[in-house]
Amino acid sequence: MSVKISLIGAGSAAFSLDLVRDICLTPSLKGSTVSFMDVNPARLDAVHRLCSRYAEEVGTRLKLEKTTNRRNSLAGADFVINTALAAAASKAGGRPASLVAGHDRLRAGWRVARGLGYRFGGSRHIVHDESFWINFYQLRLMESVLRDVVETCPKAWYLLVANPVMAGITYLTRKYPGAKLVGLCHGYGGVHELIGRLGLDEKHVSFEVPGVNHFIWLTKLTYKGRDVFPLIDRWVRDKAPAFHRKCGTSAAMGPKAVDLYKRFGAFPIGDTCTPGGGSWPYWYHTSDAVEKRWKEDPAGWYAGYFKWGSRGVVELDRISRDRSAKVSKAYPPRKSGETMIPLIESLAGGKPGKFILNIPNTGLLVPGIPEDYQVEVWAKANAKGITGIKSHGLPKPVLMHALRDMVAPVETELEAFRTGRRDLLLNLVLMDPFTKSHAQAEKLVAEILRLPFNREMARHYR
Repeated sequence: MSVKISLIGAGSAAFSLDLVRDICLTPSLKGSTVSFMDVNPARLDAVHRLCSRYAEEVGTRLKLEKTTNRRNSLAGADFVINTALAAAASKAGGRPASLVAGHDRLRAGWRVARGLGYRFGGSRHIVHDESFWINFYQLRLMESVLRDVVETCPKAWYLLVANPVMAGITYLTRKYPGAKLVGLCHGYGGVHELIGRLGLDEKHVSFEVPGVNHFIWLTKLTYKGRDVFPLIDRWVRDKAPAFHRKCGTSAAMGPKAVDLYKRFGAFPIGDTCTPGGGSWPYWYHTSDAVEKRWKEDPAGWYAGYFKWGSRGVVELDRISRDRSAKVSKAYPPRKSGETMIPLIESLAGGKPGKFILNIPNTGLLVPGIPEDYQVEVWAKANAKGITGIKSHGLPKPVLMHALRDMVAPVETELEAFRTGRRDLLLNLVLMDPFTKSHAQAEKLVAEILRLPFNREMARHYR
């Protein structure tokens, strides 16, 4: 059952290597083709060298291609994975597209925002990696890739991995209703940390974590058919205090997460309240002193994340150049835990599977969220496609926050993006919890649009 997978934005060596490693460990996909596409030739060459050596070392037959031309990569593809981070305009595959940018553009905007009083903590469209000046280029790139998919390989599945998944799935499925599109995020994996801390055997566990991307909540957890929430309550009462004394900052089961559980009766999972998802909600981040009291440090978390990413790039580049180094020693042959390859196997006609996916809320899979909006839920996948599984929904107070803090800002952003109306972009900034005045919001928009790399965006919102 060989397939062709086109990986757009393949310059991330760790991501590409994880994907190839998982294919090597999936017998039904041996003999498949992986086409690495990136606009950075040096990064592309390094990734191709690494992955080719890895497949050779573990004895798996794969056809690994590389190209800087997107349409060449897409030709004949069965699956397209978009993991690219976009920024300034360039040309790729014959269409206006976007160059892969480092995180420097993100941080340049953050410096402007923080100078105007904006902080981490619920500031999802400003001081977060889904900042509106990043999302503008991401949405254009996502759509540009999808147009090429529709024209070049119309039967292919388009797997959206790069952020913003919530806005991307919502925007693209509305505009291209016939496209075979699904979003993936590994944030739900945080539930396994909770299950492990409770000492439960995963084989006997069943759970629901519905919501929207980066805002999902554990609402149902059973062990051998029995409700586990009383066990969570005992852990919170008896063990959480000791754990919180020794846990690091921004911990998935830290004081902030536990406090949210006490308030809402559902447990925030993965990126819901950690820096990776925007450090929602703002009231734990109103000052450095408040953050310290809750053992939160999103600024430090992101500094560590960027440093870790840089070290990883350097190490993988070193291994790619050192022919004597064993890639399979640095990356032992064990599955990454990512959803992409198991999902591809199911969609290609292999073993049917059940996955947590980002798909439209058709049929009200999460009651209360608009039907044409993205939700993150359990879904079944097989050769016929993807079918969402209806959840029991979110507690009413959580749903209200989802609508106010997640749905409404994204709807505003998408309408601003669609129309090019600067007043709607300003409204998005006015929704931020750290906006204190109209003048502050206007200044932020003006200064962000004046950044040298945002000339296209400034023209769009003129």
